[in-house]
Formats: sequence, structure tokens, C-alpha cells
Amino acid sequence: MTTDIDYGAFDALTFDCYGTLIDWETGILAGLRAALAHRGVDRPDDELLEAYAATEAALEHGPYLPYRQILAHSIQILGEELETTISDADAATFGGSVADWPAFEDSAAALARLKTRFKLGVLTNCDDDLFAASNRRLGVKFDWIVTAQQVGSYKPDEANFAALFERLGADGVPRKRILHVAQSLFHDHAPAKRLGMTTVWIDRRHGRPGAGATPPSDAQPDATFTSMADFAAAATP
Repeated sequence: MTTDIDYGAFDALTFDCYGTLIDWETGILAGLRAALAHRGVDRPDDELLEAYAATEAALEHGPYLPYRQILAHSIQILGEELETTISDADAATFGGSVADWPAFEDSAAALARLKTRFKLGVLTNCDDDLFAASNRRLGVKFDWIVTAQQVGSYKPDEANFAALFERLGADGVPRKRILHVAQSLFHDHAPAKRLGMTTVWIDRRHGRPGAGATPPSDAQPDATFTSMADFAAAATP
């Protein structure tokens, strides 16, 4: 685990939300099982997560749709793959379930600690209203919020990062002074490294096989921590 970064070189920290701050795997699994259980479908957690991840990523790569629609379409496609049918009503319920996804236990305290030293931003593959519900669980006022809805595309599209750079640049924070912090190697670290950013990986799945709810990637972050608490302690000693 590499943790050696000069944090004095950065003025702003930008975060992915889902998977990093919000426990989306727990939320996704709860929603999937609620829809699938009474249809007699049962699969191991990681099998469901990996199948769901592939479906969601494919839809996000296509024409832009609001995230709640991405979720709804994803669970219906997954249902077809599992030889069952997910009703429009159950799909819509899953699409709105983001507001119920829990925050990781260390997220709020870590963000509060980091806020004492850095400005904070979020770059999220979500709708404005769904992220607002998640943000209430995090208890911090972000200095910048850039959503997929605002950009009209989803990470790993570099357009989302371009919007982030523009937003922070307008407030006097250049790209080289931004440290990006995320769990997803696929959605965040791969495009961020292509764009010359320094990144920190919050490896929430440490010790568990597979990539879970994110497609696999061979991106190489600059530092790795297994929790937001450990990262905050290192960045704000």
C-alpha cells in the first residue's frame, strides 16, 4: 500500500461519491435482491455486482440518460440475463433507491477533517437530486459539485473531468493543484491519469476478489488507502 504523497502540493481534493463515500455496493445489492428475491432468483453477491457493473457501464457509454433511468434499464436488462422479468414499477423503485444507499461509516468524519485543510469537490455519475439526497448523509458542504446530469455524460468520459477543471479553474485552482480521490479504477483513475492528475485510490474492496460493482481496470493510482479515515489522517495530520 503506497501512501507517500506531498499533500502540500494540493489546494483541492475532488471525490467520486458512489463507492468512495457512499456504499453503493450495499445499496445496489439491496435493490437487486428486493426485486429478484420474490422472482425466485438468487446469485452470489459478486456475481450480481459484476453482471450489473457491465450492464450499467455499457448504458453509460451510450446516449445520455438520467442516472435513475440508467439504473432502471440496467436492472431490467440484468433480469433478462437471469431469465426473469423486472416490472417497470420495480425498475423505477430501483432507479430511485440511490437516496437510500448508506454512507460508509468513516465518510462524514473524514470529509469534515479534510475540509479543515482543503477545498472539497465532487465529480459524480449521478443526477442532481439523487446526489443531493446522498450529500445529506455526508454532512459536508462541497465547494464544487459536478454531476453527470450537468455534463450530459458519464465517467470515464473525459468531458466530465474537463467540466471539473473548468469549474475549479474559474476559482483559481489549476489542474496540478487538484488531488482526485476515488474507489473506481475504471470510472475515475483511468481517465484522471490520462489527463495528468495525481490520484488516491480508496480501495474499499481490499482483501476481496474481483472488481465488484465497477468494471476492471489496470489504472495505477499514485497512492492507496483502504479507508477514508486512513486517508484523512495522512492528508491532515
